[in-house]
Amino acid sequence: MTDSTTAPARASQPGGEPPAESRKGNRGGNRGSHRRRDSRLALMAPVALWIVTRAVLLLCVFKVVTLPGPDFTNDVKVIYQGWFDVLKSGAFPQDDVTWQYPPAAALAVLSPALLPFLDYPSAFYLLACAADAAAFGLLIRASSRPGRRRAGLWAWVAGVALLGPTAYARYDLMVTVVAVAALLAGARHPRTAGALAAFGAMLKVWPGLLLLGTPRGRQTRTVWTTALIAGVLILGVFAASMPGALAFLGFQQSRGTEVESLGALVLHVARHFGWPGQVLLNYGSMEFIGPHVNIVSDAALVLTVIAFGWLLLWRLRAVEWTPSTPADAALTAVLLFTTTSRVISPQYMIWLVGLAAVCLTLRASCQVLPAVLVLVATGVTLLEFPLGFAHVVASDWEGIALLAVRNGLLVAASLLACVRLWRTTRTADVAAADVTTVRRVRTSATAP
Repeated sequence: MTDSTTAPARASQPGGEPPAESRKGNRGGNRGSHRRRDSRLALMAPVALWIVTRAVLLLCVFKVVTLPGPDFTNDVKVIYQGWFDVLKSGAFPQDDVTWQYPPAAALAVLSPALLPFLDYPSAFYLLACAADAAAFGLLIRASSRPGRRRAGLWAWVAGVALLGPTAYARYDLMVTVVAVAALLAGARHPRTAGALAAFGAMLKVWPGLLLLGTPRGRQTRTVWTTALIAGVLILGVFAASMPGALAFLGFQQSRGTEVESLGALVLHVARHFGWPGQVLLNYGSMEFIGPHVNIVSDAALVLTVIAFGWLLLWRLRAVEWTPSTPADAALTAVLLFTTTSRVISPQYMIWLVGLAAVCLTLRASCQVLPAVLVLVATGVTLLEFPLGFAHVVASDWEGIALLAVRNGLLVAASLLACVRLWRTTRTADVAAADVTTVRRVRTSATAP
């Protein structure tokens, strides 16, 4: 029990002022209240911009607003809907060469069935918007924690908008939100991160690259083991229940050099000097057909192998992991594999935007400049597809210039990401070089 006769004396001081402890508590409470209110106000701007830009994207995919260039919704209206009809029967479209995706991609294609009161395209666009909102929500939550910032929010809002309505007319947003969730789970929930990375890889392969940046030791063992078990289970379920689960492997190997890829620049220029090749629809994309195209395709594969070799070397030589290293390594890996690929479709930029947004959310990230270059390249991609795609297919100088700028930005971002990742993980060579530099400085300083 408390002494009721002394309580009033504690409650006030001469002059009716509250005690000092009470005044300090009130000031602390007020500061906390102001911080929370300021935080909510700071979120209003990116949220408002997200709402406005996504409304514009929806108006575009629903054709209320039309853009010049080819119809970017054909993939949903024709290809995806055709796959939907086949997948509903319990089998993969193994006779369709455009089916080039891992088996869990069936879930994305079938997802419009969740909205049976809408036609297939309308349901797909709204679900793509929902995936966009989910990624945005994950970044909002992550940005409120210590060591984080809101730059990633702005990157996501701007990046998806810069790509234009193509973002909502492909299923890559659904894959990217899984990858973002896996990276943000990170050290706090390694098993969840591993399972999400495996699920993402079964949707579209590239999220498997997220595993490269996990810190050595127990966390890597946990994440990789969980990913392996989850991947085998997912693949096994699809292989056992639906015929043709692995048909995509053969179709993917048969792809050539797509007109927007890095290697295609050589062929675009060659057309101005008499090369007789053509651009034709092949395996679901516009590809070069003609003599020596196989050489360019093989060169792209060699570059991809070299990139993978560099990533393995980095993994073996790295000696220090920061909280942002998994995200930094993921952005680097996906940049390398996207840039060296035989195909750089516009929707691939969504992958990079998602990873760039995670890096920009982490204050410790070394990939700020590469992330900014990714956003600029995404804006150029909209100019290239759909707005300027006729110039690209025609290989005229305007189309070549657009590709040179976009692919040049990707090359620059890839090289910068590699250099920064190598330096910040403090490899043995860099540490030795630092020691040597310090010794030289000391020697020169003490020299007579």
